[in-house]
Amino acid sequence: MKNIDIVVPVISARYDELTPVQQKLVDDARSATARSYAPYSHFNVGAAILLSDGSIVTGANQENAAFPSGTCAERTACYYAGANHPDARFEKIAIAARGTDGEEVEQPIPPCGACRQALLEYEKLAGHDVEVLLAGRDAIYILPSVSSLLPLSFSSF
Repeated sequence: MKNIDIVVPVISARYDELTPVQQKLVDDARSATARSYAPYSHFNVGAAILLSDGSIVTGANQENAAFPSGTCAERTACYYAGANHPDARFEKIAIAARGTDGEEVEQPIPPCGACRQALLEYEKLAGHDVEVLLAGRDAIYILPSVSSLLPLSFSSF
């Protein structure tokens, strides 16, 4: 028996250290939080995906009284992109959130497990790493790929 250490590379950056493209994605994700429908959790999440055709697709979480019927911001954007830009590939994704107090969360929040799995499918389809930007008020985490969010992933059967 042996231990296996899994290391996930994460860069912690300030907004002013981002490239203009990264800043635009973070801005779009933050703006998307205003389109969240979260009457139950009061936790507003926005996502913005840069596609290979240069377009940016956004999504926001959409809740429902039948809790499994709602969907997260990441999957809202992800599936919209897949349905409406079928030939474009994912390049980068930014995710931002506002907490129950209505203010941007201090520290970045990662996608849930279901979103990680959904995004991984599109990274696999892209054929290359898809950069992930997790935006908080005090820091922005930059991860090199979706797979770095889900190192022991389920990607084929």
